Amino acid sequence: MNSNKNTVVNLLKYTFGFVPIVAGFDKFTNLLTDWPQYLSPGIAEMLPLESGTFMGLIGIIEIVAGILVLFKTRIGAAIVAAWLVLIALTLILGGTYLDVAVRDIVMGIAAFSLFKLTAPDSPKAKN
Repeated sequence: MNSNKNTVVNLLKYTFGFVPIVAGFDKFTNLLTDWPQYLSPGIAEMLPLESGTFMGLIGIIEIVAGILVLFKTRIGAAIVAAWLVLIALTLILGGTYLDVAVRDIVMGIAAFSLFKLTAPDSPKAKN
C-alpha cells in the first residue's frame, strides 16, 4: 500500500473505530447529547421498551461496530457505512434533525470509502 493510501486508511480506520465506540458509550451517560431526542416519536411509540433502554442497545451495536473497524477493518467499515445511512434515513423519514441526517450520509460515504480502500488488490493482468 502506498504511503498516501496508508495514511488515509489509518485516518479513516481510527476515526470510524473510536467515534462509534465513544458515541456508543455515551448512549449510557448522555454527556455529549440527549440521545433519545433523536428517536422519532413514531418509532418510540412502537418500541416495546423505553427510549433510554433502546438507546443503550444502539450503544452496544455502535461499540461492537467500532471495535470491528479497529480489528476487522473491511467488515467493520461496511457495517458502519450501512448503520450511518440507516440512521440518516430514519431522521429523514421522521422529518427531524435533517442537518444530522446529511452529516450521517457524508460519514457513511467516508466509511464506505474505507471499505473500498481496504479491498484486496486485484491480481495483475497477465500479458
